[in-house]
Amino acid sequence: MRISYNWLKQFIKLDWKSDETAALLTDLGLEVEGVEKFESLKGGLEGVVVGHVLTCVQHPNADRLRITTVDLGDGKPVQIVCGAPNVAAGQKVPVATIGTTLYDKEGNAFQIKKGKIRGEESHGMICAEDELGLGESHDGIMVLKDDLKPGTPVSKVFNIETDEVFEIGLTPNRADAMSHWGVARDLRAGLNQKNVHTELITPSVSNFRIDKRTLKIDVKVTDSKLAPRYCGVTISGITVKPSPAWLQNRLKAIGLTPKNNVVDVTNYVLHELGQPLHAFDTSKIKGNKVIVQTVAAGTKFTTLDDVERTLHEEDIMICDENGPMCIAGVFGGKNSGVTENTSAIFLESAYFNPVAIRKTAKRHGLSTDASFRFERGIDPTIAEYALKRAALLIRETAGGEITSDITDIYPKKLEDHSVLLNFSNVNRIIGQEIPKETIKKILASLDIKIATMSDAGLGLVVPAYRVDVTREVDVIEEILRVYGYNNIAFTQKLNASISNSLRTEDHKLQTLVANNLISLGFNEMMANSLTSPEYIKLTQSLKEEHNVMMLNPLSNDLAAMRQSMLFSALEAVSFNINRKRADLKLFEFGKTYHKVAGAYDEKKHLTMTLTGNRLPENWSHPQKPAGFFMFKGLVEVVLTRLGLLKLQSQPVCNDVFSEGIAFMAGTDLIVELGIIKKTVARQFDIKQEVLFADFNWDAILKLTTGKVKFTEISKFPEVRRDLALLVDTNVTFEDIFNIARQTEKSLLKDINLFDVYEGNNLPEGKKSYAVSFTLQDSAKTLTDEQIDKIMGKIRQNLEKETGAQLR
Repeated sequence: MRISYNWLKQFIKLDWKSDETAALLTDLGLEVEGVEKFESLKGGLEGVVVGHVLTCVQHPNADRLRITTVDLGDGKPVQIVCGAPNVAAGQKVPVATIGTTLYDKEGNAFQIKKGKIRGEESHGMICAEDELGLGESHDGIMVLKDDLKPGTPVSKVFNIETDEVFEIGLTPNRADAMSHWGVARDLRAGLNQKNVHTELITPSVSNFRIDKRTLKIDVKVTDSKLAPRYCGVTISGITVKPSPAWLQNRLKAIGLTPKNNVVDVTNYVLHELGQPLHAFDTSKIKGNKVIVQTVAAGTKFTTLDDVERTLHEEDIMICDENGPMCIAGVFGGKNSGVTENTSAIFLESAYFNPVAIRKTAKRHGLSTDASFRFERGIDPTIAEYALKRAALLIRETAGGEITSDITDIYPKKLEDHSVLLNFSNVNRIIGQEIPKETIKKILASLDIKIATMSDAGLGLVVPAYRVDVTREVDVIEEILRVYGYNNIAFTQKLNASISNSLRTEDHKLQTLVANNLISLGFNEMMANSLTSPEYIKLTQSLKEEHNVMMLNPLSNDLAAMRQSMLFSALEAVSFNINRKRADLKLFEFGKTYHKVAGAYDEKKHLTMTLTGNRLPENWSHPQKPAGFFMFKGLVEVVLTRLGLLKLQSQPVCNDVFSEGIAFMAGTDLIVELGIIKKTVARQFDIKQEVLFADFNWDAILKLTTGKVKFTEISKFPEVRRDLALLVDTNVTFEDIFNIARQTEKSLLKDINLFDVYEGNNLPEGKKSYAVSFTLQDSAKTLTDEQIDKIMGKIRQNLEKETGAQLR
């Protein structure tokens, strides 16, 4: 939010430097992020002075040039060559002296230098109005008033305004400070605490009067909950034209582009008092009636930006007898706004339901100065005052007469808040005793009234515009920020507690694994839990009915809580690849969210993502892409660090993987990993191979934090046999796994895929699988005869079921 210092000084008389005021505002909680200089004319005409033309003669070498002698007020006349046809002796003219920087129409700077023109020296430039940015004319030089003294800065002649603008990082709770008046209120409180006593000057509306009652617009509000207060008045006989310079300068200083005098006044009052206003052309209000209501869902409406929007049944609309004219509190309509042909207006000042305005603004993707204020909660008590203020300014800048009584529909007054304040709680929460009189003084400076008083505390009435002050602790925060955080003393003693926590607590295990992965070259990522509901269409394992949907989404891409961590990881991979970071090792701790049978379920996960080359580019080793078995080894490193050593591997069931395996602890899935299908990766514009692992963190916590269960290590050795199988490309590891398990259920302890090859020297339609089989009998040592018999059955069944051949 931008606040003009000159504008602020209209409310509060202050001669402080801007950096001092910025420091105080920051201490009060209105953090000033920067201070910018503003000039109503770029460059401020610095270096341009009034000159007195003493002589003017024809240039000897050019018919259209003249040589002048000009007095610049320093007693040393200078020679200037001028090509303007109207230059003459005796004139007072603006002169850009040597070294002055001027700006052309495009804002490009050029410097005035000493030079020669057709052989004659020239020490400056006599300027036309367009060369100074004071107008469009270039027919000749500007001729100033005769009574001006040579050497007078031209900036003083034309009242060039300079200003300093505070950029305030306003927090969402401070709705009361969304205007110059609101900031001035806070500044006054801070100054009073520093014993600088000053009054808050509010614009007077005592001159408001009704000139005639010739144009009445009837107003009807159908739902006072959506529009608790609605005011309006008509102004006739206006002339829509550019605003006066002072008004344009105020708006330009805070970054607004002036439109015309009527629109500029509504913007001015918005930023002055914090009350949004809207002006309707009365000739476009059908039936001379304004209706504040909702309309049927699907109604089409074209806004000022010439975009046709589809309305929602909860959108508050300002309508006439023919239909919508404006989205209330958000954006005006194309066909009801003020134009250069407007001669009479209906001026609106209202208080709309903040929640309804926020939903409408988000629903239509609109964020305006008005909606910014309405959705945070404006002051309902100033609607009529702001209307009078704006009406007087419009009459001042556009002429015309006020031609109706003020309509003020306010059926149920929004009451101030009542809060009880206990002095002991103030001292306890702040950590330091603040004198009771100081507390009362601070509350009075914040317009918080004391209704009752006792030795123990105060009964307070908080003004309605302070929507963030509803509890005792809120009042204490107000007292503290005005008293000054820097005024709270700190002791030299430092107290700390030591928690007795187990080594296997969640946060400790996360730190353990994170440090391990970082040592392996991984980077931690944090993704938004909100995602697109469309992602579930990429896999059959996720169901639409399990989506946890947002009631008021920021956008369609952030409308659901994620059911899978995969798509967040792929978004991060795509983002980095598009910025020339194709070699990635990422991990993330996060949650997934599910709606099952009407109940909500959250699951904790750890994910690892690997893509690109194994190692950074280097002359000493050739580039080689990271593969499945490198990734599997990294996953096993994490499992080993967690102490999960005896896990069973089996084929993965997740359809997002083209190849993959899962590690199980009994019936609990611990982690599944694999190569992401190309069809899935292409949805994120990823053309390179991506490897992904998803750890079930809840299951890991159960294994690591529960009671230790163990079985004796077998006294008898395990035996491993490997088979190199040539299989059809449509055969999966899951097929081989299931066949082997069915062949031998008791002695076959583990089946592991440790190599996959597709490429040269293999028949077309074939691939090579290297599979290990681990056999063990807990009661005796296996003989070679038993082992060969089991392996023979497995090989025979694999050949029969899949056509596998030994390589």
